[in-house]
Amino acid sequence: MLRLHFYAGVLVAPFILVAAVTGLVYTAAPQIERAVYADELTVEPRGAQLPLSEQFAVAREAHPDGSLVEIRPPATPDSSTRVVFTDADVPENSSRAVMVDPYTGEVLGQERQYGQWLGVRAWLNELHSNLHLGTVGRYYSELAASWLWVVVLGGLALWFTKRRTDRRARRLLLPEQSAPGRRRTLSWHATLGVWLAVGALFLSATGLTWSRFAGEHVAEVRTALSWTGTTLTTSLDGDDGGTSGHGGHGGHGGHGASGAGTSDDVVSRGVGVDGVLAAARASGLQDPLLLTAPVDDASAWTVAEKKRSAPTRLDSVAVDPRDGSVVDEIRFADEPIAAKLTRWTIDAHVGVLFGLLNQLVLAAVALGLIAVTLLGYRSWWQRRPTRGTARVGRAPARGTWRRLSPGVLVGVVLVTLGVGWFVPLLGVSLAVFLLLDLVLAARACRSAADEPDRPREDLPVG
Repeated sequence: MLRLHFYAGVLVAPFILVAAVTGLVYTAAPQIERAVYADELTVEPRGAQLPLSEQFAVAREAHPDGSLVEIRPPATPDSSTRVVFTDADVPENSSRAVMVDPYTGEVLGQERQYGQWLGVRAWLNELHSNLHLGTVGRYYSELAASWLWVVVLGGLALWFTKRRTDRRARRLLLPEQSAPGRRRTLSWHATLGVWLAVGALFLSATGLTWSRFAGEHVAEVRTALSWTGTTLTTSLDGDDGGTSGHGGHGGHGGHGASGAGTSDDVVSRGVGVDGVLAAARASGLQDPLLLTAPVDDASAWTVAEKKRSAPTRLDSVAVDPRDGSVVDEIRFADEPIAAKLTRWTIDAHVGVLFGLLNQLVLAAVALGLIAVTLLGYRSWWQRRPTRGTARVGRAPARGTWRRLSPGVLVGVVLVTLGVGWFVPLLGVSLAVFLLLDLVLAARACRSAADEPDRPREDLPVG
């Protein structure tokens, strides 16, 4: 465990450090977005609002190209209306949002939208998730999430085992202020890790749900155990087609396009968009609302609540544009508890579930992870040899596996293979660590053969 913790700390910690730094910046994303787009997102209330259809017409005039994707009516009296279109000039999986003053019909601006976030928040999201390197960049965050739980659990096991002769809470949960040098650094590294353990494990588990490889396995498990949300049926001809329910990933803004585009006549067809909105409100839906346009003439409008903070409101209805009838509905209160927990944990990961308190806790965990990582490297540096040719601190002594009983060894190998399959980047990187360890062992053996009188404990084994 100590050897694994050492290798992970030296070789994987940079990825965890980057994830913590970018995550720390992302915790302030809501405030940054509101500040940057204040003139486009906020308006002065002045009487009755214009019909949604008229606001759409104004937005369409300002953005004549592209198809309608969705409409977000004002969530509060001082909020603008957001009409979203497809746009060939924005990056893939993004769209163009036109902000309209619901009282005057004035176009306040146009911005790129990714998922549900506007440009700057989308930029911060991509910085954290892939460093703006696309698919290749996602490997960094998946590697960090894949190893974070291993590093945390290993560190906890080592710390509590080391303190097994003294179970006093002070020795376990507070650093040794009077300890000298490297011992004091290790004490701070370990006790900070203990305090951060729950938060770090939570971020690791929820972060893996967005990952490319492990995320696919997580999705398969959720499907097999019926942990997914209900699917809303939007087909008007009796087919089972529909849109995703509330149990899926929501993430840092959706990680995908906002939806399919459609022609403008859907806004005025039948009861029109104003009738669709009225039908949704009559069914009990409350602001903030998202109206997703039907993909064709045989599909319904989808109207969904988007209050992801506590208490969560995520009910949704499918409204027939021909007569304004509700053809299907999903009530979040009726969803399986596993689907609710998935939604809540993801929202907590991105800092929207408990508002400012959620953001502050995430910021504290991110700062703690940065400190723990830097203290770990400082400890490694303090362990460097003062004699000989080695430049850095040695890895803990190898050979422990040889002292395990055959049954335990087989169990360890099988568990490791299983975890490595379920979390592929963990498995691949662990294989690389083992290969590196073999290379270092071979080099140490050659050094020992060249210097037969050299003390065994001085061999450069890491």
